[in-house]
Amino acid sequence: MNFAIPAWEMPSVPIHGTAERFPVRHIYCVGRNYAEHAKEMGGDASKEPPFFFTKAADAILAVDAGQRGRMRYPQATSDLHHEIEMVVAIGRAGTARTAENALDLVYGYATGIDMTRRDLQNQMREKKRPWDIGKSFAQAAPIAAIHAVKDVGHPTKGAITLAVNGSERQRGDLADMIWDVPHMIAFLTTMYELLPGDLIFSGTPSGVGKIVAGDRIDCRIAGLTPLAVDIVA
Repeated sequence: MNFAIPAWEMPSVPIHGTAERFPVRHIYCVGRNYAEHAKEMGGDASKEPPFFFTKAADAILAVDAGQRGRMRYPQATSDLHHEIEMVVAIGRAGTARTAENALDLVYGYATGIDMTRRDLQNQMREKKRPWDIGKSFAQAAPIAAIHAVKDVGHPTKGAITLAVNGSERQRGDLADMIWDVPHMIAFLTTMYELLPGDLIFSGTPSGVGKIVAGDRIDCRIAGLTPLAVDIVA
């Protein structure tokens, strides 16, 4: 195939225990999926259906096991926030799924961060405009290696934590999700056909906060590869 301009490299994520990589198609993110985080953001998500926003696939910052990723502090913000999330990797196409058969679509799971330009997000919210400028930008989706379902099953409980410069800021449990993975997939497939290569960031526990250039972030989810990211100027 001949392209009019040079084609870019497909975004991809390492797969734990193999030399293979997982190609990324779409990134869907679930908003306010932990009750305490919903409260700290001024809402009560337990009374609402799930809602989603998206990031561009090239927002991926893939970090190999044992390495520290380097995220450039993004332009146009002075209020960059961290949000640790379990990421669900989709391996089969599906639409109109029920919670009972939704997990058939899942390839695996990983540790990720939904980086947010909070000041820009808040400005858009106040103006009732889309959040894209606050959520989708270069390196806005750091992610560690994906673990296949055949190796880890479907995680439903376990600690999810994030520390900045060695000080813990976020701590929760996967069991605290308002909408578990089967139900979020079922709801999402009423709106879209999920496709192989799609990623779903499944929401963050409370404790989100500001980070600056020079900060070192360390994320852990029970049973999955840790994620380490340094913020650079």
